Amino acid sequence: MITMDIQQILRKLPHRYPFLLVDRVLELEKGARIKALKNVTFNEPFFNGHFPARPVMPGVLMLEALAQAAAILSFESAGVEPGDDTVVYFAGIDNARFKRPVGPGDQLILEARIERQKAGIYRYKTQALVDDFVVAEADLMCTMRKVAPAAA
Repeated sequence: MITMDIQQILRKLPHRYPFLLVDRVLELEKGARIKALKNVTFNEPFFNGHFPARPVMPGVLMLEALAQAAAILSFESAGVEPGDDTVVYFAGIDNARFKRPVGPGDQLILEARIERQKAGIYRYKTQALVDDFVVAEADLMCTMRKVAPAAA
């Protein structure tokens, strides 16, 4: 079983503040599944406008957090050390459901399980939980691609 702290995650994902949405990997089984953590704090930049009187984490960011966890699983499962030239893109989102609002103080547990992998395209069954209650779920498709490095 693999675990990762934030320093290891920063080596696996190209995302940075304010868009890095995985704080810790709690469990990872190569080729199978990942369980990760996102601490949701009042200081998240999106809470300023979503919504000031009742802060709610946008559903699209919950999906992005699930996709980032899935990307870590993809890189580990493929044995790829990502660099500036490798990214994982969304290829599809199906059956997305949001069951309860997520707000400041919540710990979002991100779970992704590989359903299928073929020709560089991964299909995942994902769910996000708070206090053992499913708050969001979706079937995600992602693909790993080489890209030209950004110009300096």
